[in-house]
Amino acid sequence: MASNFRIFTHRNSDNMHLKLSGDFDGSSAFQLLNLLKKCANNGTYKIFIHTGSLNNIHPFGRDTFRKNLCDLNGRATQLLFTGEHAGKIAPEKGRFLS
Repeated sequence: MASNFRIFTHRNSDNMHLKLSGDFDGSSAFQLLNLLKKCANNGTYKIFIHTGSLNNIHPFGRDTFRKNLCDLNGRATQLLFTGEHAGKIAPEKGRFLS
């Protein structure tokens, strides 16, 4: 895992906010995926993934995240990506907010 990667969490109502910080590599992708599964299993309806504090997004990390995101299929959780790096991480049909 990138030694400087961190996920800061904040919950309000039924929504979870995840602020990603540091470098995003393959291990970071799995850390994020595991947290998303946990949130989805706890009944979180919307998860906002804030990408503005990311430094480097490694292609392997991005691809790992996108390929394994299908594990969340079937759960009623909506992922909303924000920040300048949202388009680099989100799946092609992902939802972006400005």
